[in-house]
Formats: sequence, C-alpha cells, structure tokens
Amino acid sequence: MTTVLLVADHRSTIDRVHAALGVPGLTVIDHEDPETAAATAYELDVDSVLVDMQVGSMGAMAVTRSVRGAAGDHDPIPVTILLDREADGFLAGRSGAVAWLMKTAPASDLRDAVAGVRAS
Repeated sequence: MTTVLLVADHRSTIDRVHAALGVPGLTVIDHEDPETAAATAYELDVDSVLVDMQVGSMGAMAVTRSVRGAAGDHDPIPVTILLDREADGFLAGRSGAVAWLMKTAPASDLRDAVAGVRAS
C-alpha cells in the first residue's frame, strides 16, 4: 500500500487528484494547511507528498523545502508539484521536488509521476 499526502486547498484540484489516483493499492490523504504539511507527512509516515503550486500562503516551493528540511536524519519524503504554468518547472526543480507536472495533465501522467516517485 502506498500513501500520498495531498497538500491542496481547492476542491477542483483535490477532486481531480482523487479521480486520477483512485486506484487499488494507493491511498490519498488530504491536507489543506501548507504550514503543517511537513510535520504531518513525517508523522503519518507517507510515501510521498503531492502539492498544488498555489496552496495557502506558502506555495509549493516552500512546502517542498519544508518537507526536505524536516527529514532530520531520515531520507526526505519525495515531493511532486502540480504546476500552474510550464515555466514553473525550473523553480520546482530548484526547490528539491523529485517530479512535477501540469495540474491539467491527463490522469495517466499523474499516476505515472506518483509511480515514478514510489520507484525511486
């Protein structure tokens, strides 16, 4: 069983992710507060974090850095970012995200991205 923490606060994004990742063997946990996302990810021992580019007042780059910084002596939990614009891919990479894709990407691309994170 793979568990993904979804950090998003827009219902349309949450619904889209659940529709794409509603497959056997994969559980998505919703989390709306970007400021507590890192602590929650490690507390729940999730396999990966999926974060919306625009979430709350922090945004995906800050959430990614927070998740990486909260790892302590453990390997950081991998983060995938859902982008609003292709141009933000550069920033996603600089923040330490292991994967990123457009929010409007087909469901199969999102499943592939999450599968790639699980495999790494």
